[in-house]
Amino acid sequence: MNPFVWKVRVYWEDTDAGGVVYHSQYLNFFERARTEWLRAKGVHQAKIAEQENVLFAIRHMDIDFVNAARLDDELDITVHNVETGGVRMTFEQDMTRCSDRQRVAKAKLTAVCLRADNFKPTRMPKWIRAEISRNQ
Repeated sequence: MNPFVWKVRVYWEDTDAGGVVYHSQYLNFFERARTEWLRAKGVHQAKIAEQENVLFAIRHMDIDFVNAARLDDELDITVHNVETGGVRMTFEQDMTRCSDRQRVAKAKLTAVCLRADNFKPTRMPKWIRAEISRNQ
C-alpha cells in the first residue's frame, strides 16, 4: 500500500518559546492525518457517530520523537500499515520534515470501534472495514 500523506505547516501556536513544536502537538498532527485518511476513504466520523452509532477511540499509542520540528516547518504525515479486525485497527504513522526529508516522529497505535451512545466496544461496520482495507 502507498501510504496516505497529509501535509501540515508548523505555526507559532504549535511551538514553545524556543520555536520547537511542543510534544502534545505531535499527537494533534497524527490525529488530523488519520482523520483526513478516513475522510479520503469516505468515512466521516461525525456522520458515522450519528447514523451508525459508532466512533473510534485510541486505545494505545507509542511515539518516538526522533528530531525536533520547528516553527514554519512543513511536515508530511503518513498513515500506513493499517490492519483491521472486528473491533480494532492498528496503524503506523511517520512525520517527516519536507525540506530535508528527516524523520521527526513515528507512531504505532491501536484504535477501537465503540458505540457512540455508551462507549462500549462494538464491531466495525463491514462497509468501513472494506473501505479501510481497499488498496492495502
